[in-house]
Amino acid sequence: METKANYVAVGTFVLVCMLGLVVTLLWFAGAQYSQEYVYYQTYFKGPVTGLGDGTVVRFNGIDVGRVTDLNFDPNDPQRVIAKLQLRPNLHIRENSVASIESEGLTGGSYVEISGGTKNSPELTAPYGQIPVIKSAPSTLQQLEQSAPQLVAKLNGVADRLNDVLSDKNRKSLSDILGNLDTTTSALARRSGDIDATLANFSKASKNLAQASAQMTPMLADADKSVKSIGKLSADADTFVKGEALGQFADLLRESRGLVASLTRLSNELDRQPTKLLFGDRYKGYTPK
Repeated sequence: METKANYVAVGTFVLVCMLGLVVTLLWFAGAQYSQEYVYYQTYFKGPVTGLGDGTVVRFNGIDVGRVTDLNFDPNDPQRVIAKLQLRPNLHIRENSVASIESEGLTGGSYVEISGGTKNSPELTAPYGQIPVIKSAPSTLQQLEQSAPQLVAKLNGVADRLNDVLSDKNRKSLSDILGNLDTTTSALARRSGDIDATLANFSKASKNLAQASAQMTPMLADADKSVKSIGKLSADADTFVKGEALGQFADLLRESRGLVASLTRLSNELDRQPTKLLFGDRYKGYTPK
């Protein structure tokens, strides 16, 4: 009877454990299925090497979802449509951008979504459609695209360096360096003369400064003279434009009349000197 009772207890314990395990699994499954997700699409041009179902999606560097599906764009064979399953309340903006990034040079790939700006409205889509996030080439893709241009520029630089370093240019550069060495040697030999010249130039500058200081009073006197001349010119202009000019003109007319009278008197005296003393004795006959 004891053995039978032990079996019953063990069986009961096992059933309770199994029931608890089933309840736990159902609870986890319910929690997983009860969680809500939002879905977005993005288009990548070119190869999407490293992406696949379940690839991590990050929003500003934080894991927020995964890639659920990858398909070719039927309208453009160069594009790939990626469907993203993201957690809600991310506030993805219209100017947010999705790109394929890599964790280091040898790390796995993931989808990175930039946050956009706060002034940009949130990304939405008409009812029944999935919002589309704009995409941009990744850093590696940009390097791959610009690599041919970079190589071409490097080749051009190398060709120009070869032209610069040709035998003719190297000889010219050697001659220039030789002439420069000769010039510096000559300057070194004449350093004393150069110092003396600089000293004389400094002395001449001081003398010029002293002469300038001495000329300052002369310039002040000249300025006063100019002002006096200006005043005299103003007075002359006032004289010409005022009443004095009219009076002066009248005086000239009267002077001319006086001169004419004196001239007539002088002429009469020349002809008849005694007329002034005795009067006119040669009066004509006057009939009675």
